Amino acid sequence: MNGKLRVDLHGAPQTMLATLYGRALDADAPDSLLHDRWARDVVDRIDHDWSTTGITADTAPSVALRARHFDVWAGSFLAAHPDAVVLHLGCGLDSRYFRIGPGPGVDWYDVDYPDVAELRQRFYPSGGRYHVVASSVTDPAWLADVPAGRPTLMIGEGLTMYLTEADGAALLRRIVEQFPSGELQFDAFSRFGIKTQWVNRVVRRSGSTLYWGIDGPDDILAAVPGTRLVQWVPVFEAELFRQLPRRYRVMAAVLDRVRGVRTMAQFHRYSF
Repeated sequence: MNGKLRVDLHGAPQTMLATLYGRALDADAPDSLLHDRWARDVVDRIDHDWSTTGITADTAPSVALRARHFDVWAGSFLAAHPDAVVLHLGCGLDSRYFRIGPGPGVDWYDVDYPDVAELRQRFYPSGGRYHVVASSVTDPAWLADVPAGRPTLMIGEGLTMYLTEADGAALLRRIVEQFPSGELQFDAFSRFGIKTQWVNRVVRRSGSTLYWGIDGPDDILAAVPGTRLVQWVPVFEAELFRQLPRRYRVMAAVLDRVRGVRTMAQFHRYSF
């Protein structure tokens, strides 16, 4: 016995192990972008064949870049709204709450499936104004326990593509309708990205299926009344690429010129 916890997940929940491992590998890199020591610690406490995730030292920077991007956007929102409510949906084993360290006026809700929520409580401290909610994000019931009178930030990193269009749009509409103001921050794959999901090693190895393709802001603005575009960034144009080693910057510059590939993955930010 090695004292580590054996984790057995399948489908979409299993992909959280891949992103966790990517953040841990980045934490060990001399040019780390995210510095996620919590991910490194959790990986060390899990008994898993990490080679099955499809994540390597070469692909870890893309995982760290996405996480860091949303840390920056979330930090910007919380700086302007120190009394906010944060809904971190499909949180997996992400340590975002601990990386950001929100102020004492923030209520933070990490929401994921019950088996994932149970894992979180094994690895991360809880209590105070930090809450772990054991529920599918698409179940409307969990929102009833969230205070509704304050500015609210929804973060959906690596989430929308695993939802159907109907479920995803309904989720965003519920949040906009329930809270007085706030932001929706999430990443998305285009319809082309959904069609070519078979090339995505993390998705393929987990046995997951991607569903919802979003080609740009117009798709969201039409589906979710009351939203206003704040920023839309094709991933290969993200400013954080400037902090990665040269080979990644060159790759991003090349792929950004390829029709269809340029907008395959995108970062979305809307106010309401």
